[in-house]
Amino acid sequence: MSMLLTLAFLFFIGSVLGWVLELLFRNLTQRPEKIVNPGFCTGPWLPIYGFGLCALYLLASLEKYSLVPDPFWNKVLLFAAMAVGMTLIEYVAGVFCLKFLKVRLWDYSDLWGNVQGIICPLFSFFWAILGAMYYFLIHPHILEGLQWLANNLAFSFFIGMFFGVFLLDVAHSAQLVVKLKAYAEDNDVIVRYEALKAHIRQRREEMALRYHFFRPFRSDLPLKEHLRQMQETLETRIHRK
Repeated sequence: MSMLLTLAFLFFIGSVLGWVLELLFRNLTQRPEKIVNPGFCTGPWLPIYGFGLCALYLLASLEKYSLVPDPFWNKVLLFAAMAVGMTLIEYVAGVFCLKFLKVRLWDYSDLWGNVQGIICPLFSFFWAILGAMYYFLIHPHILEGLQWLANNLAFSFFIGMFFGVFLLDVAHSAQLVVKLKAYAEDNDVIVRYEALKAHIRQRREEMALRYHFFRPFRSDLPLKEHLRQMQETLETRIHRK
């Protein structure tokens, strides 16, 4: 099976499982009634986890090229490389959104040792743990899954369907981000993507309106009005301090 199809399969699995993992994490760290659909897209997938799983697979495949003779330290080095790789993906994605789109998708500003609020030691440590879990619990099964896929190439049709829907979702979300970028540039601000979704959810709940989990930006008010309200709230908090 070609490497391209292998990576497409891994991207599909990683994006969907990453979305589920993000929801579980938020359920453990936030109040469930305040959770919003995570990530840039509308559907149940997070592309950054898809790229991450592809990176983990490629790094795990390099294990046979032992850099140190001791198997234990070789695995430690592998998990460290996985943590660095995932952190690098997170940083590149965060910088791109922050500098070019004027949108902040996540914020680690309150965590120790953070860099621009995009990456921090704590989450790099989590990535190392996730890399170890992937290596011991998932990688062997993924190899089996890839073997099954190689013997059942008709399944690639469903991967193609996923990418078709996924690309439509990305195009739809990009149109929204273009509007957010225009507002951010006009007002010299950075739009906090998750905070905006949470703000819209809170308003709809206050007005006893139905909240659409997979349509978090659906609202009775124009998007610019929500952004203006958020900006005023932030300025009020800064003034009080």
